Amino acid sequence: MANKSKKYQEAVKLVDRSKSYEVKEAVALVKETAKANFDETVEAAFRLGVDPKKADQQIRGAMVLPHGTGKTQRVLVFAKGEKAKEAEAAGADYVGDADMINKINQGWFEFDVVVATPDMMAEVGKLGRVLGPKGLMPNPKTGTVTFEVEKAIQDIKAGKVEYRVDKSANIHVPIGKISFDNDKLIENFEAITDALVKAKPQASKGTYMKNAAIASTMGPGIKVDVSSFVRK
Repeated sequence: MANKSKKYQEAVKLVDRSKSYEVKEAVALVKETAKANFDETVEAAFRLGVDPKKADQQIRGAMVLPHGTGKTQRVLVFAKGEKAKEAEAAGADYVGDADMINKINQGWFEFDVVVATPDMMAEVGKLGRVLGPKGLMPNPKTGTVTFEVEKAIQDIKAGKVEYRVDKSANIHVPIGKISFDNDKLIENFEAITDALVKAKPQASKGTYMKNAAIASTMGPGIKVDVSSFVRK
């Protein structure tokens, strides 16, 4: 633990905390400050000028990053009949209905994303108390409640990420791995930033995108200048 702390302190010295870096500089710096002995995830964090307590200022959605996240997602699909066969053919890791619901109720969570056909939601909804707190509950807004199971699975496997504003008006999204080329991290960051700007609620007043930062799993946060994304 002491060694990690020393590495972190060394990394912090490379970052000017008072400065917002251009995205190219920030990505180069996040790589320089990644000192762990594994392929760290790079995450983007945004502080937005919204009031999450108000229904008309909620921000939630999903998108496929241009270059994915570098993580292979394990997909569980709740479906029956032909849709179950479609899910299996599309590459779902697990497919089922009552059997999977029972398995989850017994404590099984060997999956990363859940997709459900609309006709399954009456039963899947009963898992809300266990899936909800883990952020795994299917939702139409993120494209995970759909009869288009093949497309949903393909999007997830291609690097689809979900984003949702938390109670402090922050959004955290993975944008790749330290092993990614700089250009790929830059393009992923720009894609999610642009999506959030487009998702600005009409009820949001004042400065919408207050600040943004990127960081590797074990590295310090690096502020990013996103002024070029802000539209009048």
